[in-house]
Amino acid sequence: MLLSITDWWQHLENFEKILWGIAIVFSSLYLLQSVLSLSGGDAGHTGGDADTAIDHDDGIDYQFFTVKNMIAFFTMFGWVGIATHYSGMSKLATILLGLAAGTIIVVMMMLILKNMSRLRHNGAMQIQHAINKTGTTYLFIPAKRGGTGKVHIKVQGTLHELPAMTDDEIEIATGKLIRVKNIINDRILLVTIADNSLF
Repeated sequence: MLLSITDWWQHLENFEKILWGIAIVFSSLYLLQSVLSLSGGDAGHTGGDADTAIDHDDGIDYQFFTVKNMIAFFTMFGWVGIATHYSGMSKLATILLGLAAGTIIVVMMMLILKNMSRLRHNGAMQIQHAINKTGTTYLFIPAKRGGTGKVHIKVQGTLHELPAMTDDEIEIATGKLIRVKNIINDRILLVTIADNSLF
């Protein structure tokens, strides 16, 4: 069998050898990359309190020129190039179609990753949704922003324990009903005692 493969390779034109070389090498790299991803995976480690670590999406830079994209690009380029060449197209058409196919697959991968990230982001708790919601004090909140307490509050259908401060003249004791007025530094609730609030 090895002799037949060698004989087949020797009878190929240089252009065909280049196409087959690209297709075989980058397909092997793509397969290896997939196996490593499935076996090892990308472990997502998050630090801190899950309730207080609010997802603040500043956007992810989806770069075109990465190792993964390069492997996908040349894998697609090689196989599309082989298919178009053996269909009788010219070398120029083969190269152009291969380049187009490689570019399309990379753009598709980038769009898929972006949409997956957006889905994850939309599923995370948005602290802004806590404004005007009511909850109860878990740890007392010092008066006039003299310190940070904690409150239990339901946001987006889930109960969360979040840090809170107040502008009230007196501290808010544990177990008191509070209302969220605003957000401080995108992570701390600014609350007031709800007994004196208008709903």
